[in-house]
This record gives sequence, C-alpha cells and structure tokens, in this order.
Amino acid sequence: MIPYWMSRTQLLLGDEQTQQLMHKNVLVVGLGGVGGICAEMIARAGVGNMTIVDGDTVDLSNGNRQIAALQSTEKQLKAEVMAARLRDINPAIELTVIAEFIQGERTVDIVAMGHYDHVVDCIDTLTPKVWLIKTCVDRKIPIVSSLGAGGKVDPSQIQVADIADSYKCKLARYVRKYLHKEGIVTGVTVVFSPEEIDADKIVVTEKAFPKKSIIGTISYMPAIFGCLTASVVIRALYNTD
Repeated sequence: MIPYWMSRTQLLLGDEQTQQLMHKNVLVVGLGGVGGICAEMIARAGVGNMTIVDGDTVDLSNGNRQIAALQSTEKQLKAEVMAARLRDINPAIELTVIAEFIQGERTVDIVAMGHYDHVVDCIDTLTPKVWLIKTCVDRKIPIVSSLGAGGKVDPSQIQVADIADSYKCKLARYVRKYLHKEGIVTGVTVVFSPEEIDADKIVVTEKAFPKKSIIGTISYMPAIFGCLTASVVIRALYNTD
C-alpha cells in the first residue's frame, strides 16, 4: 500500500513505479553539503531501504550549506542527525546508519553487505572516493559520483555525464587518474561542473584534515549537486524492474 505522504509522487509516476521505489535499496556515502540533501531527496521519493555512511560531526562552519547543520546539532554525528530526519520523513524506512569514515576493505564490506540497487558517492576525499567507485564497478553495482561543488556559483554549468566526459574539474581529473590505474576509464556516471574556480577562494591549512585545503562555498550549489545526483538514482530505480 502506498502511504498518503507519497500521494503526489504516486500521482506523477503512477502506482507501479512508485511501488518500485518503495522496494529499492540505496547506499549513500558522505552526508555533507551534497550528500545530505541527496539522501533526503532519495528518502522523500519513497525509497524504502537505505544505508547512510558518514563519520563526521556537525561544525558550525557547515551551517551555510549542509542540511544536517543547525545551531542545535553542533558536534552531533551527521549520520545520526540525518537518520532522525529520514525517519521523520518516512517512519517505515528500513535504515542502516554507519557513523564512520570508510576506506579500503571496510568499503568492500559495506558494499557487499547491502544488496544495493544503487550507490551514491558524495565523499570529498580522493582515496576513499576511488575505493568506493572501484568497489562498485568491480561488483557491477550502479553508482553515481558527485564531483567538486566547492568554489562554484553557477548552477547552469552543472552536468551529468560519464566520467570519461568530465572536464575542467580538479577532483574529476584526480579521480580519472586513479581510476585509470585500476583499469577503469568509462562506465561511471558523475555530476560535475566545469566552472573555473578562483584560486583565492582556497586556503591550504591543516585544519582541513583529512583534506589539504578549505574552499569557499555558497548555500545553493551543494544542494543543487545533491538534488541532481539524487535524480540520477531515482530515475534509474523507477525505470527498472
């Protein structure tokens, strides 16, 4: 039975496709500016099974762009904050919450345990990002990866493409480089923007650990990346049996 709160989705997609969403299982890794809104949009579409992964806590500097970041949630685990939101949206959701940073074999374990219909990569550090993509490619699990949203202000330049067709994005360049070493050149869907970044908006600092720098951001860009990334997943899920 389709619940009343999904009635507008039901009106748009019809009974069969809405019910398909209710029986799908999605993994979202990274719950920052992009991943938080992406996870919420997937839940609001009615996806009935989700695993969310993030080991970070809310910092007040996240408040300009992250859906989990409020004055009231400072220092709380982002995974737990998002879990509460998703359960408030859909009390029937089957939700697995993993409050940790994952990489290496732990990534393999998490991907293997879920029988996921789709995986979402919203990780903003290179090595774990490449691990997740490679793990999904090796297991033939559909994955969409969000690339660099920081330092950008023009949403009209955001694109969905195969990773082989991404360009003028520093993170995309490094991801391509490392995936090429693993024999992966194409077959990964990405969301990226070729918008040029002003180098003056980037600060190299140890405070950014495990990243090497802090980059300026604006409220709407990560959210738009997140919504577009979610749309890739949702449309793929209701268009398949």
